[in-house]
Amino acid sequence: MNLLAYCTNVHAGPDLTRALANLERHALAVQARYAPGRPMGVGLWLAAPGARECVAEGQIPHLRDWLGERQLVPFTFNGFPYGDFHQPVVKHAVYLPTWWQPERLDYTRDLVSILHGVLPTGWVGSLSTVPIAWGMPREDQLQAAARQLRLLADELHTLEAESGRLIHINLEPEPGCYLDTASDVVAFFERYLLPGADEARVRRYLRVCHDVCHAAVMFEEQADVLQAYRRAGIAVGKVQVSAAVRLDLSRTPEAERAAARQQLGAFVEPRYLHQTMVRRAGVAAPEFFEDLPEALRATDALEYRTHFHVPIFLERFGLLEAMQDAIRACLAALRPGECEHFEVETYAWSVLPEALRVAELAEGIAREMDWLRRRLPPGMLRE
Repeated sequence: MNLLAYCTNVHAGPDLTRALANLERHALAVQARYAPGRPMGVGLWLAAPGARECVAEGQIPHLRDWLGERQLVPFTFNGFPYGDFHQPVVKHAVYLPTWWQPERLDYTRDLVSILHGVLPTGWVGSLSTVPIAWGMPREDQLQAAARQLRLLADELHTLEAESGRLIHINLEPEPGCYLDTASDVVAFFERYLLPGADEARVRRYLRVCHDVCHAAVMFEEQADVLQAYRRAGIAVGKVQVSAAVRLDLSRTPEAERAAARQQLGAFVEPRYLHQTMVRRAGVAAPEFFEDLPEALRATDALEYRTHFHVPIFLERFGLLEAMQDAIRACLAALRPGECEHFEVETYAWSVLPEALRVAELAEGIAREMDWLRRRLPPGMLRE
């Protein structure tokens, strides 16, 4: 049976006390709207200081009991943002530390310890993580990253052998990172992770987190991405359900194009990086821009696809659209039992253009959860 959660990286609070306060304030309000009186999945996020505090100070049993009393089920962790994900400027800092740095391994180990401690016996846990690094690492850095990931796979194997608990780590491709397409993931497995390793062990404990928005921005068809992983024998351990912003000027009346560009410009904001792919007239391959302001200078663009997670229940807003069609395509392409963990990850509510913000955050998140639940096959969710 599949599990559905919303990702709590939408809430600020890098330490454990503030993380719990945010869950008390927001997650319980979501639950009251979406699953009143019933257990509800949450995708936990703890910045590195909060995770270290939880482990070092023996707070895992407290966290387990606190979540259990409130019927919040933490079956997955977002282990991508290491530091304060809500500081005034995040941008490229979200990709640090890289997977060749020991701090990334230490942080992930802490999250594994917490996840193992808070999940009920017999439950499988998943943890999504940074796609190695931003940009193109050196060969020695890639080899070091692979060594750390294989070491973690060995540790997860030992954990399962000793406790019966399966926890898997899921690399999350993102535009502009070393892994930003399915072909990059396959190549990394085949060139760096699998050679000389216990292949079955690597494939069991190291998987992929498929973020719908990220693939859509890269002009990847959802079915093609999933098929590429199947052919390579790479499991999809987690799907992050998210919607990108698209402006298709080829379908926009000429008289409205200036207004459409202006509306897209309202998504420029200082906190997060909004990588954008641009399809130009007469050019076959879309062009990558590191952030939205640079992409908006491409005046001959026919289409913009922007990494900005907007509410998944949106279809069109003004002259723009949310790539809800990519979410539908992903759900249609998934085979029964292919992935058990689904996480709604709209973390950008606080930086949305004013017209798209909601008066109450919990209301917006609950609406997203309900929208997705209604589009999953009947009886598919474990609730």
